[in-house]
Amino acid sequence: MSTRTFRVTVRGVFDGLSVEQRAELLERAAEHDMLRAAFTPEGNLTYDLAARTAFTFRFLDSGEAEEDILEAAERAEESARAWLSERGYGYKNLRSQAEDLSQAPLGKRQRREAARKSA
Repeated sequence: MSTRTFRVTVRGVFDGLSVEQRAELLERAAEHDMLRAAFTPEGNLTYDLAARTAFTFRFLDSGEAEEDILEAAERAEESARAWLSERGYGYKNLRSQAEDLSQAPLGKRQRREAARKSA
């Protein structure tokens, strides 16, 4: 059996932030900018608090079977909850979306490369 790679996106909204928490997040906003977005095993947080209170965590996980994607999504949500709770950040509307990269359609370059290899 081969290992499958999962990309899990966890989205939510900051809720009930104190003035100090908001200032702290704004101060660290450059570290969590969309331009630095990446899927990582430990999770990557992005937000633009100046524009809106939404945030996104991106996680990279793996499993052996197609069903493992559900556990990957649960782990990602739990990691996001833990990160937010450890810092005392309120949140709501937490939801996740997971993608099995082995099932993802090939992009134009990938199709071209696959065609070249099979020819």
